[in-house]
Amino acid sequence: MTISVGDTLPEATLIKLGANGPEQVSLQDLAKGRKLVLFAVPGAFTPTCHSAHVPSFIRTKDQFTAKGVDDIICVSVNDPFVMKAWGEATGATPAGVTMLADADSSFTKAMGLDFSAAPAGLIARSKRYALYAEDGVVKQLHLEESPGTCDISGGEALLAAI
Repeated sequence: MTISVGDTLPEATLIKLGANGPEQVSLQDLAKGRKLVLFAVPGAFTPTCHSAHVPSFIRTKDQFTAKGVDDIICVSVNDPFVMKAWGEATGATPAGVTMLADADSSFTKAMGLDFSAAPAGLIARSKRYALYAEDGVVKQLHLEESPGTCDISGGEALLAAI
């Protein structure tokens, strides 16, 4: 079942690359008592994700902060090494966007937002979306119809909705 507005984010352990290697990150700990923007992409370094989706949240980071958002999180079904490199390559990490890996796709599957496009080499990847949550409860959910578009899930569209 696909997550909807009003639902609580599923329990999830994501991974980031820290100073001493991979570190587990509890989504519940990140969300507790906080306002989060979470956006997910089909894959790091893929065209729309790299040139449109991530940059839209870098551009709007300060505006989200001004609206009381505590953290902007990018999630992709990739390993934490790729997510770290991608965050550096796009400028997302220095801009303050948190890059987290859903290496085994368990979070994506729990959200009901997984898909596969085997001809493109994308297996058990995340559909493209952005959401706004308060204390772990989804208040806004912008799900793209096609993984190759970034219209309603971009930073500007979500910012306008909150």
